[in-house]
Amino acid sequence: MSKHWVVVADQSKARIFTVDDPHGPLLEVDELQHPEGREHERDLTSDLPGRAFDSKGHARHAMGTSVEPSQQEAIRFAKQIADHVHAAHNDGRCDRLLLVSGPTLLGLLRDNLMSIPGLQVSELEKNLGQYDALEIRKHLPARL
Repeated sequence: MSKHWVVVADQSKARIFTVDDPHGPLLEVDELQHPEGREHERDLTSDLPGRAFDSKGHARHAMGTSVEPSQQEAIRFAKQIADHVHAAHNDGRCDRLLLVSGPTLLGLLRDNLMSIPGLQVSELEKNLGQYDALEIRKHLPARL
């Protein structure tokens, strides 16, 4: 089995492919789902933000969150993908990785994967999650 993986991800799904031949087709071997990635902000929060009083005076204001709920879900999914890749790398199933994703998720994946020693990671900033394996292959470098 090939140790070269291609991960094509968006906010709600990551498809994992292998490539046996540098010019060959992609073979889908796994898929990770994250349906929360498609939810609206209003559906990810359970309540309105709390209210607080100013330290001086009687003014009240809404308390904000440091990370928006949709961004938090993207962070969770990037960690889930990275954990899956890390386990495969530790098992000897993956030593080279091509990440294909939009810019936001790609940055989160990069942050989570750079701590894996010995894993060669390359990136392609494209949203290709909706395509089949043949169409995805057309967008990738001719030689993987």
